[in-house]
This record gives sequence, structure tokens and C-alpha cells, in this order.
Amino acid sequence: MFKLLRILCVVWFVVLMVCNSSFAKFKTPKPTDFINVFLGTSGDHGQVSPSASYPFGMMSIGPITYPKTHTGYDFYAKEFLGFSHGRMEGVGCAGSGGNILVKPFIGDNINQKLIKVSEKGNPGFYEVSFQNGIKASFVVNNNQGVHQYFFPNEKKKSLYIDLSSVLANGFHSEEHQINGNHIEGSIVSGTTCNAGKFKFYYSLQISEKVRWEDLGDHKLIAHIESKSDLVELRVGISAVNVTYAKAQINSTSFSSLKQQTTDYWNQLLGKIEVKGDKERTKLFYSLLYRSLQSPFKISESDGTYTANDGTKQKSTEVYYNGWAIWDNYKTQLPLFSLAFPSLFGDFSRSIASLYKYGKKDYATQNEPSNTVRTEHAVVVILDAINKGYELPLLAIIKPLEEEINKLDFKSPDKALESCYDTWAFSQILLKIGEKEKSKAYLKKALTYKKYWEKDFKDLTRNDLDAMSARGMYQGTVWQYRWMVPFDIAGLKELAGGEAEFTKQLKQFFDNDYYNHANEPDIQVPYLYNATQEPWKAQDLIRKIAIDTMVQHYFNDNSRGIGSHIGHIYNNKPQAFLRTMDDDAGAMSSWFVLAGLGVSPACIGEPVFYLHLPLFKSIKMRLKPHTELNIEIKNYNKTDRYIHAVIFNGKNLERNWLSYEELMNGGTLQFISSKAPNKAWGIDNQWISEAGK
Repeated sequence: MFKLLRILCVVWFVVLMVCNSSFAKFKTPKPTDFINVFLGTSGDHGQVSPSASYPFGMMSIGPITYPKTHTGYDFYAKEFLGFSHGRMEGVGCAGSGGNILVKPFIGDNINQKLIKVSEKGNPGFYEVSFQNGIKASFVVNNNQGVHQYFFPNEKKKSLYIDLSSVLANGFHSEEHQINGNHIEGSIVSGTTCNAGKFKFYYSLQISEKVRWEDLGDHKLIAHIESKSDLVELRVGISAVNVTYAKAQINSTSFSSLKQQTTDYWNQLLGKIEVKGDKERTKLFYSLLYRSLQSPFKISESDGTYTANDGTKQKSTEVYYNGWAIWDNYKTQLPLFSLAFPSLFGDFSRSIASLYKYGKKDYATQNEPSNTVRTEHAVVVILDAINKGYELPLLAIIKPLEEEINKLDFKSPDKALESCYDTWAFSQILLKIGEKEKSKAYLKKALTYKKYWEKDFKDLTRNDLDAMSARGMYQGTVWQYRWMVPFDIAGLKELAGGEAEFTKQLKQFFDNDYYNHANEPDIQVPYLYNATQEPWKAQDLIRKIAIDTMVQHYFNDNSRGIGSHIGHIYNNKPQAFLRTMDDDAGAMSSWFVLAGLGVSPACIGEPVFYLHLPLFKSIKMRLKPHTELNIEIKNYNKTDRYIHAVIFNGKNLERNWLSYEELMNGGTLQFISSKAPNKAWGIDNQWISEAGK
């Protein structure tokens, strides 16, 4: 009998193991299961890092390698210099962030090399092992970061801490106090491109008893005096003061914090659920993850925050900082308005509040966090208002007007961009009932026509494809000539009418003048939607997102040097074009919008053009109890054109939907085809017209 029971127990154990194995095999994957945190982490192909991070959190912890790159890390580098805190992912100049460097070492040689053996990472988590036996693991939750260092047995162990560490933006000052195994203080560093300064506060606690050695020049060594193989650092940061930074630190276990962070990443990423090609799904979620790194939440749980003039403020609202608006106002922010409307409300309100405290185009000398630039903030504010968000217009109208009156019209590109901002301001004036003043600013906005005729009309000049010709910023005449999104009707007239405008678009793309390595012309593929050939937009968006592209332009040279032939978006360390920064989620968000099948027609107008999604089905959880279900009824992953569209049970002949229509949810069905349906989308078109 006893023998029989033993046999039954063994059989039951085997059955349980098989069942558990099968359950694991068929378990529904979470968004974080698809994410490759090493995408875009090699060379100048994205300028992002595998840092442990939290959505829109100031805290991140990432590796610094030799050689350092923009984010301090290169996937193919073997030697590590340590681990630092905070970075703005994917931004230009020579990198940004990288404060408080920590390097573990054994013995007495502080200069010993840390040579990578293996590494892994997931959203919120990063781990690396070295040849000398040290293993380093990190997790971030809100504004708390936890370091775990595993040292070889019976080895003398220490931590080198550099409080003056930065990637490229200058170190300005720091203050600190040491109390036992605890150090706290503040650091002032330069913002991205060293345009301004930001100050943050930190509290760092080491789990073991330590003996401190001051090396001078803001550098310390913490000699670990316990025999424990595991040393843990907990770091809290705040934009307000040390007390708030210290309050970020709690005793929750490393594994529990890791799970909490994973759960929150899944909660946010899960607002969009895509189903279709597996490799395309991995790329989509990896890029969506990249879109959710900044701006940074700067307000504390009680509503206290530091404004961009350095003053302490308090509000019942949540505030953010850390902007790259010139880079991502065409992509990331419109994406947030659709997929994360509540967050977009906080972001747009935070952008509006900049004007109350002395907004600068790049950065003030008293920023609460690292930041880049804020040009076109007025366009974002108009976009939010037209999408139904309430902003304090009357409280900021005076500094808004002061900014508009100081806009730069000196170079051809600046003239067009300044006219765009001026148009946006004219529309904001209408919202507050200033009709006559609105007319005056609209008239000024329409002066874009004289600048366009002077510098962009003549297509016979010999510098049309030269990067930075005529003093323009990171672009060509060909790329900037389309920068009139608020008046495409007027632009068509200037170009010579519908047929000539379409012909010039064709010339632009047929000759590979388009540059996806930067933002000046990333909206141009959408312009075919405002012509009688909208199917060409459908083809181009698909081609740029997932097919072979020829690209002649890079941010460091002009056309024709080392051309790129291949995919632009790749799920690998060299993910993008050479010199193509992700620019705080700008380029990743372009792909995400391409995947969803929608494109913003004009930032400032609540309209989205339609093209074929990259997936069989998409579920967007827009707000409580409201979903938008997008599907391709006859899905074939190689189809690229729209044959027909059915929206909430009715045939949709127009190639656009309003923001309100999308946000009300329902079902958006596409019928795809391999060949274009040239009769669809050419009636009842939405074409911007500034003077109407």
C-alpha cells in the first residue's frame, strides 16, 4: 500500500509539472515581455540606454562604458566605468545627465577595470556581471533607485562615488553631508547642450557599515567594513529638497520593487494592445517604451514642486518638466493625446505653466530637472485647447504674446517656424475673444508667403539639397519648404496649384530628398493626404516604418555621403540611421503612430489622417469604459493600401477622423489591398487653410 502511494505521488507530481509547464507556455504575454531595452544603444543610432527607469520618472540608473557615448553607454563596449543616475534619453549635443557615478571595486586598486561578461535588462531593471566576479543589479521605482552589488567572497570591497559626474553637460556645484552610512545633498548641473542649469536633491543610503575616504574634488570612497557579499545602495531624488528625496527611500525588497515597476510599465504600455506579426510587435512595444521616458514628474505627492524659476510652488495638479518640444511636438505629444489623454492633460498644463515663471526657448538657470528646448510650446497649447483641455490662457496670455513678438524670422527655416507659432497664437486669441488682435497676428502669420516665395519657390537653384544651406538648422531647402502645416491650401497656391504641388511632392520623394534622421520634414509623407493621391501617403508611411529606404542625409553631413539603404527601424542596438537621435521619443513615437494607422494632420488642429495599421488588430484603452478597436478585416502583413474603411458600422469615405471621433471610441475597420484604391479618400478631404 505504501509503495502504491509513493507511485501515485510521483505520478501526481509529474502531472503537476506538465500542467505548470503548459500553463507557462500558453500564458498571455505582457507588453514588457516584448521589449528590447538594448534597442538603439550602440553608436549614434538612437542615443538611448538600457538604464533601469520608471515611466516619466526623474530617476534612472544606467551603465557608463568606455568609450562613453551620448547616454554614457555602448552595447558593444566591454569596459565599464561605473553606474550613474538620470539621463535624457535620445537627445542631441553630446549627451545629457549621468550624475552621481558609483563604481564597485575590490582590493585597493580603484582603477581596476570592470570587463563585462554578460548583461540583461527589462523595463525598470538592469544587471551586468564582470570578469572579476562582481555582479551589479539595479531597479528603479518612482524616484527611488536600488543598487545591488554582489562581491566575490572574502574580498576587500569598496564603492567609488563621484558627485561631480556628468556625461557632457557641465558640473556646476554640489553640497553634501555624511552621517554614518548615509550621504545626502544637492547637485547643480548643466541642462542638455549646457543651455541652462538644473538642481536636484538626493539621499543615498548604504546597507552596510562603511568607512568614508574623501579624495577631494567631489569624489569619495565608501570602504565596506562588513563581511556581507551583498551591498545595497538605496537612492532617492527630488526636485524640491532633501527631505522629499529621503522620503522616496523605503524598505521594500529589491524583488518586490522590481515587480511593482514591471506592473506599472505593463499598466501603461497595456493601454495599447496590438496583435499581429510577432517581430513587428516586439519592435512596436520597444519603441512605445522609448516614447514613455520623458518628460519627468517633478511634483511630490503633496503637490509641492519647483518651478522653472527655482521657486517652490504647490498645486493639487501634477507637474512635469524635461522638454524637447521642438523635437517631439509633431509625434510624441499627439500620440499621448490619443493613447494617454490624462497624462497629456498634465503635460500640456505643465507646458503652459512655464510661461508663468519665465520660460526660455532652451532652459532657464533654475530648472527643476534636466531639459532640452521648448520652441513651439504655443502650438502644443493650441492643440490641447482644440482637443478639449482647459488651460489657464488668461494667466499666460501676456508672456505668450511677449514670446511671439520676439520670434526670429532671420533665416528661411526660422521664418516658416515663427509664422507657425504666430498662427497658433492668433487662434488662441480667438479663444479668449480677442478677435481684432487675432486678425493682426493671423496677418503676420500669413507673411510666410513672402518668405516662401523668396527662398523656397525656385527649384532650379543649386543649393536645394545642401544641408544647412542659407543658415538653416539641420535641414535643406527641400526639407523645410513644406513647413507650413497650418495653411496647406495656401502652400498649394504658392507652389502653382494642386497638380504642381503634387508633382513637387513626387519629386521630393522620388529623388530621396526626404530625411528621417531628423524632425524638419517627418510630417511631409502625410501631405499626400491633402492631395488627390492619398494612397501615396499610405505607401510612404509603410515604407519608412518597415521597408527598405534610401537615405542620403545625416545630421553631420550633406546629401550623398555614405548613404543608407535598408530599414530605418530595427530591433537591435544599431536601431536607427546613423546620427538619428531618438530625440526624447520623437522618432519612436513616429513609428508607434504608423503602427496605429493614424497621423496628426496639423498640430494645433484636432484631426488625424488614416493609413493602414501595421497590425491585424489594435485595442486602445482611451479612458475608463471607452475603447477604440482597430482591425484589418482581411489582414495580410504585406498589404499597404486602404481599400475601404468602416467606422462604427458605417462606410467612411474620407481619409481622416477628428480627435473627438477617435476618443469617443468604437470600432475602426480597414479593408486592405495590395494595390491602391484611387477612389477612396479623395472626397471631403481635410486641408488646413489659415485664412478661412
